[in-house]
Amino acid sequence: MSEKVLMKGNEAIAEAAILCGCRHYYGYPITPQTEVAAYMAKRMPKVGGVFLQAESEIAAVNMVIGTSAAGCRVMTSSSSPGISLKSEGLSYMAGCDLPALIVNVQRGGPGLGGIQPSQSDYFQATRGGGHGDYHMIVLAPASIQEMVDMTVKGFALADKYRMPCMLLADGTMGQMMEPVSLDITAPETVEKPWAVTGTGCKRPHNVVNSLSLNSEELEVWNFERFKRYETLAENETMYEEYCMDDAEICVVAFGIAARVSKNAIDAARAQGVKVGMVRPITLYPFPKAPLLKAAEHCKSFISVELSMGQMIEDVELAIRCKRPVTLCNRVGGLIPTPEQVLASILKANEM
Repeated sequence: MSEKVLMKGNEAIAEAAILCGCRHYYGYPITPQTEVAAYMAKRMPKVGGVFLQAESEIAAVNMVIGTSAAGCRVMTSSSSPGISLKSEGLSYMAGCDLPALIVNVQRGGPGLGGIQPSQSDYFQATRGGGHGDYHMIVLAPASIQEMVDMTVKGFALADKYRMPCMLLADGTMGQMMEPVSLDITAPETVEKPWAVTGTGCKRPHNVVNSLSLNSEELEVWNFERFKRYETLAENETMYEEYCMDDAEICVVAFGIAARVSKNAIDAARAQGVKVGMVRPITLYPFPKAPLLKAAEHCKSFISVELSMGQMIEDVELAIRCKRPVTLCNRVGGLIPTPEQVLASILKANEM
């Protein structure tokens, strides 16, 4: 077994990005993700990389666009209000079919809100975040080790499908510390014949662009892009099932909420309640199939969230409203306790 080191979540993301070949980072400080940028500022010069603290989030994401267009592996990070500022750039990136990793360590909102953890950017992330018809790959780690692994996975998926990938964490995940293994295998370098790298007079010029004034051409681009999304959903959807073999109640939770929910499920099982959990790891594409299958034998579902109820809509859509879905939540920077989730499970068991 490889030796483990104790790392904070934000720093683990940054080190994983470096280990899998990222040599370009552009960002702007905002709590609770500032350690990502601070770590990159120290490490990037030592590995021959580029760190640049931009004058704004808008500037940072546009630097990402240019670097990705040149065929380089590139990353940016921010927290909720900063991601909102980056949203126009995310749409341009999707429209140009450019890969990059975007890290969102979520804080409470709307507006400036607070600096405590939240999951209320779920809609923003899974619905694209900016204007137009597009999606991003959205990965939701539930441990610091998964933050490392999903960083590596995120770069690989972004390159493979030529689209932006978001690592959606929260303030707790970014600030907490756990032992992690950094014995990771960097994704293979993907050939990028579309990149703007200079021609050497050996090939036609490449143009990276999201503008088309021809309606028929733009329609073709959009249809092609969504066919890619279908392939993504078929091949890359990730989830974890916990105690689902005989479950009559299904908890759905991601990130820190899933960790709390596991404790509540164990406590409920000790009381004889048949409850399990489906944990989405990819929030886009959302794991619809295992939830629809669970609806065949579960009498109800509980969506555990650090929001006013955003993922619950995808749960209802996934099961096609065949079973009732209730919400167990805290907001404003608060996290549901195992006791609160257990109370929701016991209430559902009485129905």
